[in-house]
Amino acid sequence: MSTSTPITGHPDLAELRARYDRAAETPTAQAADGAIVLGGLFVALSPWIAGFSGVGSLAMNNFVTGMATAVLGLCFAAAFHRTHGIAWVCPVLGLWAILSVFIISGTAITATTVLCNVIGGAVVLLAGLATMAPSMMPQRGGRRA
Repeated sequence: MSTSTPITGHPDLAELRARYDRAAETPTAQAADGAIVLGGLFVALSPWIAGFSGVGSLAMNNFVTGMATAVLGLCFAAAFHRTHGIAWVCPVLGLWAILSVFIISGTAITATTVLCNVIGGAVVLLAGLATMAPSMMPQRGGRRA
């Protein structure tokens, strides 16, 4: 019979969870999570706010992309230690929001559609990179693998 510690009680795992909890409690992380939620909601609702909801494919793309982003932001705010592994998705969604206005066929490229997608996408992209930062920083003073 093995006397090893179960993985849930392993000291390294407990330290890693505490590290992510500390990272999520910083004002920078909270601001980034909030910016992701607000940026996602802006991208989702921009077709109806700015008046380009008649462009069906772009409006639906913005709605789906924006809602997915807002849900991710809420997940990061609620449980960063469990969701940090998918933090890379937010910058990708932000980049997609910026590029989609030029890629989706049948989209009328107007100043309104470009500005809404570029501004909303840039907010999501930058806030997503800020959310990824704590998991990419090396540990201070601890063991290194």
